[in-house]
Amino acid sequence: MIKLRLFISTLWLFSMISGYSQDEEPKKIFEIYGLVMTDVVYNFNQIHPDYFDVVRPSQLPSYKGQYGTDGNLYFGVRQSAFGVRSYTTTRLGEFKTIFEFDLYGLGKNAGQTALHFRKAWAELGHFGVGLFWSVFCDFDLFPNSLEYWGPNGMALFPNIQVRWMPIMGETHLYIALERPGASADQGVYADRIELEGVSARFPVPDLTSEYRYSGKLGYVELAGLLRYIEWEDLNDDSLDLGGNAIGWGLSLSSRLNFTNDLIGHLGIVYGEGCENYMNDGPIDIGIQNNFTDPVTPIIGVPLPVLGAMAFLDMQWNEKFSSSAGYSFSAITNSDGQKPSDLKNGQYALANLLFYPVKNVMAGVELQYGTRENYSDGWKTDMLKIQVSFRYKFMQEFYHKTKING
Repeated sequence: MIKLRLFISTLWLFSMISGYSQDEEPKKIFEIYGLVMTDVVYNFNQIHPDYFDVVRPSQLPSYKGQYGTDGNLYFGVRQSAFGVRSYTTTRLGEFKTIFEFDLYGLGKNAGQTALHFRKAWAELGHFGVGLFWSVFCDFDLFPNSLEYWGPNGMALFPNIQVRWMPIMGETHLYIALERPGASADQGVYADRIELEGVSARFPVPDLTSEYRYSGKLGYVELAGLLRYIEWEDLNDDSLDLGGNAIGWGLSLSSRLNFTNDLIGHLGIVYGEGCENYMNDGPIDIGIQNNFTDPVTPIIGVPLPVLGAMAFLDMQWNEKFSSSAGYSFSAITNSDGQKPSDLKNGQYALANLLFYPVKNVMAGVELQYGTRENYSDGWKTDMLKIQVSFRYKFMQEFYHKTKING
């Protein structure tokens, strides 16, 4: 009897996802997707070992020999990813969820092949909550490249947020409250005990918004960021090293369809104290000397940043495509920063990708990056070649629903 019930239940489940009568239509309820990717990378120069398989100008050596010797070969699968999406019909509209991760270890797992959560998102009607790309960022600007990290001059940051979407679709308007946070550089005073009691405080969320207008030739998007950053001096001494700052940023981006086969990715970002929203921005708050005030001899200031990128994606035919472009990011340093701190960086690449069969890609890419320090005269660059193999997969599950009328 138990086996008969199991058999009937199996038939019913199969009919739910596979069979439809003439008065029923399929509705997608679940989706599994991901990719398996292997990278073979040769670094002609040095970079921080945690980022051996990407190009991050901020992680290039800040002095000679910092990261060992030139000329190293690496193999990795850290770009492999897995995700699921669900779609549930409710009285308030369709409830959507996304859960996604890859293997690019960050934080305490930096440099390792480890789980890295990219998205944990829920959306119902005009509202969304969870971990997703920040509203200040335009992920659609990312070029068709093999390199994981991407152009340093674009805003690109996943963040936990509560999002309102009053206008949805290809043309849309989004507004969000996002998790606050920032990084500070203690500069040449990093070893001073007086700074050990200075603690960051984030009493309000970051406010972000974006408006995108889409047309036949592509889209243009304007995004904004406004944030409050505070730090308190908890030491019981004669100095007052606490303070606060307003961070802000503006981002203008566009993806243009020059032809059906040639697509341009163009973007520019400018702001102050918004570096952690940048794809390779190191420090939001820097130290500035204020020696005329004996109580507050140094102060924290938001660092201005300018970033830009321009890339072209070309589909030569159904088997071959290419991407090429350039990006830069420039910091206006404060006078209390270390001479070896990052001032600006450049990023460039060109590739040729081959698609032998559906969902399979093999490609080769040449990558280049530079770093310039704040004031010690140090400049360095790196050249890297990457060969990658990728297989994408997706499986959709459907449920039968009655056709109205």
